[in-house]
Amino acid sequence: MGHGGHGGIEVAGAAALGQALTGMIASLNAATRTATAQAAHLVEREIKVELARTSHPRGTPTPSSPGEPPSLVTGTLRRSITVKGPAPLGTGRWAASIGPTAVYGRIQELGGVTGRGGATELPPRPYVRPAYERLVRTGVLTRLYSSAWHAAMNRH
Repeated sequence: MGHGGHGGIEVAGAAALGQALTGMIASLNAATRTATAQAAHLVEREIKVELARTSHPRGTPTPSSPGEPPSLVTGTLRRSITVKGPAPLGTGRWAASIGPTAVYGRIQELGGVTGRGGATELPPRPYVRPAYERLVRTGVLTRLYSSAWHAAMNRH
């Protein structure tokens, strides 16, 4: 350490430290993006598992009970589950969305009124929330991020 001419303090190696920290931040950001993509695809897979729990032939009454995931009939809802992202939300923050593109995907999950004049009340048949909650409960998502960050930190 030396005393600068303007009353400041100089620390030898400060530039190298700054570069190292910048590199670590970049590595952590990349690890977070990768972990977010992996997590999104894990959730997508779990949702598709939920949607394959029961099935029935087309034209027969649904065997799933209210509160249970909808039964597989044609597979359209299951095939419509997609991942969008990850997209940046700012430094070190990433988001992905996972869900159905089928028009009836939301009403199956949440329930609601449908048909002409609101003629039919559909009960909720959640399939997204149970899949996500199972991954959270088992710690899979936490371990995924923890492992990615640990690997990024150990590269520096």
